[in-house]
Amino acid sequence: MIINIGVILLFLVLAGIFSRGKGAWLISGYNMMPKSEKEKYDEVALCHFMAKFMVALALCWIPVTLYTINYQKVFIITGIAAFCLVTVIGLIYANTGNRFKK
Repeated sequence: MIINIGVILLFLVLAGIFSRGKGAWLISGYNMMPKSEKEKYDEVALCHFMAKFMVALALCWIPVTLYTINYQKVFIITGIAAFCLVTVIGLIYANTGNRFKK
């Protein structure tokens, strides 16, 4: 249970960093781009999206934490399914439509 709460807190701390428009160096794909390529992207908009994404992932992890208290399979199945779904939707959203280009 302590590890699950730690995971939720980690996501929320990352959301706090990203919501200020900071921490773009934590985004792997963006971090690995050459400087000339990074200039084409709106770093603040990308960080704000990542903040919302981290909050959504933290919320998805709450049922997994409840499973450690209650041991009902519905909690862990719901939490992991929601986590995977949010991850896939977030990746598709972030990588289509040139949303973060200047």
